[in-house]
Amino acid sequence: MIEAIKSQSLAGLAHAFFTRHGGVSEGVYASLNGGIGSNDDQGLVAENRRRMARHLGIGADHLLIPYQVHSAEALIIDKPFSAEARPRCDALVTATRGLGLGITGADCGMILLADVERRVIGAAHAGWKGALTGILETTLDQMERLGARRRTIAAVLGPTIGPKSYEVGEEFFARFLAAAKDHAQFFTPSPRPGHFMFDLPSFVGFRLSAAGIGYFEDLRIDTYADETPCFSYRRSVHRKEPDYGRLVAAIALP
Repeated sequence: MIEAIKSQSLAGLAHAFFTRHGGVSEGVYASLNGGIGSNDDQGLVAENRRRMARHLGIGADHLLIPYQVHSAEALIIDKPFSAEARPRCDALVTATRGLGLGITGADCGMILLADVERRVIGAAHAGWKGALTGILETTLDQMERLGARRRTIAAVLGPTIGPKSYEVGEEFFARFLAAAKDHAQFFTPSPRPGHFMFDLPSFVGFRLSAAGIGYFEDLRIDTYADETPCFSYRRSVHRKEPDYGRLVAAIALP
């Protein structure tokens, strides 16, 4: 059975932060791997996504997930696209009923957004690069184009690598400080000299709050540390595993 985490902040809308349980994949992908970009059997990935769509109450061809490229590009969608025609971007926005928007992740931030009153939804993928270069603000801009109001938008951050698991080097730290000196608040010294621990969830929340949204919720699930429900790219690298599965977060207007 599929396991999915929901948020009261998005009550009234079909949504789910799917865990890694309830699918048909095996091995390092066990079991609800949603990653077309993985080396998993694509037939199994397709079945996993069908199960996710059914959980949301939409058709499998209406669960739309982009080709993510760590950009600041967010697109408005009003009709389905095929897997072969996936747009290269890192957020989708819609006000069209019957469509579901999803993003994949295995450490990066997965954010679901909604103006429940105006029935405008979004799904954004925010790794450090996207969060730093503006994917969250671009997503909000696109939602406003469809009639949403920032002060009534709720955003929920799903499973993301946590601040005790995300060690980075001096060059990474310097890049954030070059963008804004107050970004230093999201870093703490690592036990290793010349390294820092980066708090991506708090940085995502900071950017969204500064952009003027009405409500932000962090589910506080660390993809690296919480192995039972989560896939993690960084954990797979540390274990020298051949590949890794991808989690899916999705929201729909049935």
